[in-house]
Amino acid sequence: MVDKAKNVVILGSTGSIGQQTLEVIRALSPAFRITGLAAGRNIELLKQQLEEFEPEMVYSQAKLDQGFSSKYVSMEQMASDSEADIVVVATSGKAGLSPTLAALKVGKTVALASKEVLVMAGALIMEEARRYHARLNPIDSEHSAIWQCLRGEESEPRRISLTASGGPFYHYSNTQLGTVTMEEALQHPVWNMGTKISIDSATLMNKGLEAIEAHWLFNIPFENIELLFHPQCIVHSMVEFNDGSIKAQMGFPDMRMPIQYALSYPQRLPNPTIQPFDFKELSPLTFEPINTDKFPCLKFALEAGARGGTYPTVLCAADEMAVEFFLSGKIRFIDIPTLIEETMQRHQVINNPGIDDILQVDSWARDCVQQLCLHRSTKYLQKDKLSSVE
Repeated sequence: MVDKAKNVVILGSTGSIGQQTLEVIRALSPAFRITGLAAGRNIELLKQQLEEFEPEMVYSQAKLDQGFSSKYVSMEQMASDSEADIVVVATSGKAGLSPTLAALKVGKTVALASKEVLVMAGALIMEEARRYHARLNPIDSEHSAIWQCLRGEESEPRRISLTASGGPFYHYSNTQLGTVTMEEALQHPVWNMGTKISIDSATLMNKGLEAIEAHWLFNIPFENIELLFHPQCIVHSMVEFNDGSIKAQMGFPDMRMPIQYALSYPQRLPNPTIQPFDFKELSPLTFEPINTDKFPCLKFALEAGARGGTYPTVLCAADEMAVEFFLSGKIRFIDIPTLIEETMQRHQVINNPGIDDILQVDSWARDCVQQLCLHRSTKYLQKDKLSSVE
């Protein structure tokens, strides 16, 4: 049992991971206490959370009416607050980078769900964690699985295998991918996720980002990272050691389990709301190699990770903008990898970047995608005009 309640700050409390983190904390009360909540523009849900948990601190991108006792502070202030024991970073895109650095610099435990933080600035994040003796507890189910498999091992892994469900378009042909709608792309067959990560799962960009994260979290070369389709989503990742032994972490596809482990580590606490695993009801488990030609976003991510420098930063920014344009109906699903590739081709890499370099490159990449998208839209508009004249 936990002797003293841990104080938790949640950045991205109204998103999918944020809401599931609060579910875990409800189930494990009084082991955890919420001291800060940060959200984007879902003010109504944030108000409900403030009423229930009564945190000392709050942040929102949209205006929050007065009437709550919580003090309005920035995410950086919240993440570095002296009372916080654990900072859950569950924001989307680059929003979690600055508060993660702020938390690490004061030695906090960061439970990290935001993929972009490590992809954009992996070397910088890991260096700050070492320098200030801070902990990085991964929340992603794949990285949590690797973390659990490595616990207690003295030997370095020979290979790690990241599994992927395949997303909603696992069996689609290239022709079918050309007609994908936003509604179809958001319908993940297994996981319930936010809009950004749902699209990244559909393009398999998320699996490329996870490979880059694994490289930094576990100090493993890209050539020792294997990616496999595993549609059942029962084996979350596997680790192979030099003697040929393989460890796998298994469980139902329920994000509350890796969230809870990141919060309660090194303890494992009973949670009555999580469904027990029953092997007798388990369907056959299958694993297949991934064709990166069919999913170019994955290929670009692996290339960016291997090339290093500021290429992963460009990858993240370009992907975030391209997904935003797709969700707003400005481009097609198959235009997402095209915009990312064209942006990366235009980039002049900076090796060993500092935080200022990363932020400047991020801004450049976003501007580049915007210009490419504008040019693409103009071209389509001109084509439509010519068609109507003919």
